[in-house]
Amino acid sequence: MPQIQSQKKRVKTNNKRHLAVVSQKSALKTSIKKVLSAVEANDKDAAVAAYKEACSKLDKAVVKGLHHKNYANRQKARLSKAVNSIA
Repeated sequence: MPQIQSQKKRVKTNNKRHLAVVSQKSALKTSIKKVLSAVEANDKDAAVAAYKEACSKLDKAVVKGLHHKNYANRQKARLSKAVNSIA
């Protein structure tokens, strides 16, 4: 355990930040899974709506530094390919 006051504060803020990041990543994964489940169910409207939400969350994750931009682009391409396969 840290003995210095500033180190104690860093531990608290790091834990707080960690919980926020974990929550954001979990929400992102959930939105991606929603797209894939809508595609699996052949529901074009729901898939398109879920895809828009997932793209938004992916872009926000890149801006916040949660993921690399290439990761987001790869996921968006993969999801759009899946949504377009419903046609």
